[in-house]
Amino acid sequence: MVTKTDASPRHRQLEETLDRIGVTGAHRQIGAMVLMGVFFDALEQNAVGLVGPVLQESWGTSAAELGFLNTITFTAAALGRLTTGIVGDKMGRRAMLTVNLLLFSLGALICAFAPVYSVVAIGRFIVGFGLGGEIAIAVTMMSEFFAARHRGSAVGIINVTAGGLGNMLAPGFGVLVFTMFSGPDRWRWLFGLLAVPALLVLFYRRFVPETPRYLLSRGKVDEANLVLNRLASGKLRGDLGEPKRYITAVDSGEKVVPERNRLRDVFAGVMRRRTISLGVAVCMSYGAQISILSLMPTILVAQGHSITKSLVFTLVMQSGSLVGALVASTAARYIPRKIVLTVAAALGCAAAFAFGFLATNVALILILGAAVNCCIITLNTTIWIFAPEQFPTRVRAFGTSIILALGSLAGGLTPLLAGAAFDSYGMAGMFTLLGILFVGLAIAVQVPPETFGKSMEEGPETASVGAAGSAAPAGAADDTSESGK
Repeated sequence: MVTKTDASPRHRQLEETLDRIGVTGAHRQIGAMVLMGVFFDALEQNAVGLVGPVLQESWGTSAAELGFLNTITFTAAALGRLTTGIVGDKMGRRAMLTVNLLLFSLGALICAFAPVYSVVAIGRFIVGFGLGGEIAIAVTMMSEFFAARHRGSAVGIINVTAGGLGNMLAPGFGVLVFTMFSGPDRWRWLFGLLAVPALLVLFYRRFVPETPRYLLSRGKVDEANLVLNRLASGKLRGDLGEPKRYITAVDSGEKVVPERNRLRDVFAGVMRRRTISLGVAVCMSYGAQISILSLMPTILVAQGHSITKSLVFTLVMQSGSLVGALVASTAARYIPRKIVLTVAAALGCAAAFAFGFLATNVALILILGAAVNCCIITLNTTIWIFAPEQFPTRVRAFGTSIILALGSLAGGLTPLLAGAAFDSYGMAGMFTLLGILFVGLAIAVQVPPETFGKSMEEGPETASVGAAGSAAPAGAADDTSESGK
């Protein structure tokens, strides 16, 4: 059993190779294909909020029934993330991209042709399952294709596309659909159109290779070298000529065996507190985000604005999401993760209280709403960057999926509390609740170790300093060792 704090020779060679390769055209192609999928995921995540007022008008759907559609979507997303994490660690990251996208498209089509409310609910469950798995595996894959100096920004770009552009453009997508199509069934077109571009992405996903980190963890050295050659050449297809052998440690006698996927490891040793603390943190940030996404259009309509105007106002407020994702992606290259999380949580708390008690006109609603969204997406993006860095490759997908699954559950349940707070105490009550969530997040993120600037192989083994600042005992590395069995 390896208990040293440094990674094995082959993993050091992998990290050094990725660092030398940098970011090539192949990286950009992989990123583009992954990002196309998560963009449409983000649109779908907003779908219940977009069609809510129209469903109320068309079917007389109650607020409670709309809330249930949101709850079932994010409950299914949690299950999808857990399942994807387990299968992704056992069978690879690449295959799960296609599976999740197929489920997502199928669910969207079921919603589009649903004859009754119960069928819409079934469709939303299927959508949620695919949506949750898609994000979890995308975060894991993007973190594993890059060296330490590029990893944070690469993962952050996912939420620039999803939490930023996706959330910001979703209300505009709703306005476009409801302008082009009229009548009580115009909400069907919104669901149906979401399925079409997602299906097109399946063609491009054929070109995405498995990550070299995963291949190496499974003992597939030759395949890992082939992917590294692809990345170095900048081409995902075509002749490579005479491929280079980047991982040569095994030629010198290092024994390579597939690493066991002991899923229980994410709840044992030093990894347990990482899983729990980041799970709590993501519950706070996701709960705040989905509460705003799902309730804001309905709240604005209740205040007397038209459906179209409410969606336009929501779009303006969601511009803060794009800013937040860009801030987090840029900060990931220069600032430690825990500092970004703590500062964003403090600013988010201040913005939430200001919105609840001071947003008395349209201008303040738009400005403060954008500020809250900016802080929320900064937090979410940084957690997405931080979470995969806490686990070794053999359980990285599962560990990351556990954390994101908890966020999905919170995304399904917190809007119910936020809606009740709004019904009883107005916007002041709802945004006071969101402010409390930010405080809880700021406390939780102090527990996991800082991983800024560390390699993916070094971080899980050596970053064992907890909130109190004391190093873990040497033996504690056993549970998180990348190659210790």
